[in-house]
Amino acid sequence: MASFASTDSSHDLVGSAFGTHQECLDRLLILGRTHLEQVLAEDLTHYNDHRPHRSLDEQAPRTMGVPPHPIDKPDPARLRRKAVLGGLIHEYRLAA
Repeated sequence: MASFASTDSSHDLVGSAFGTHQECLDRLLILGRTHLEQVLAEDLTHYNDHRPHRSLDEQAPRTMGVPPHPIDKPDPARLRRKAVLGGLIHEYRLAA
């Protein structure tokens, strides 16, 4: 019996339901339903909270209406990187 993540039909189903997140699914080996749910949850959080969208004036959907803090001369020593999806994606921020 094939596992949920290894069948072509499950990949097609997930791909059609989460079309904008297809790149994430194409680059990770999904090891089962629980893993798939964790990966999609993490990807959706990144997509809605951190990823800039051209159509939203380079803001993430959940940050709409909140103007970004201007950064004139960032100190590279304060720059922090957070690995998302096992390092597939990185989010950057300035430490306080």
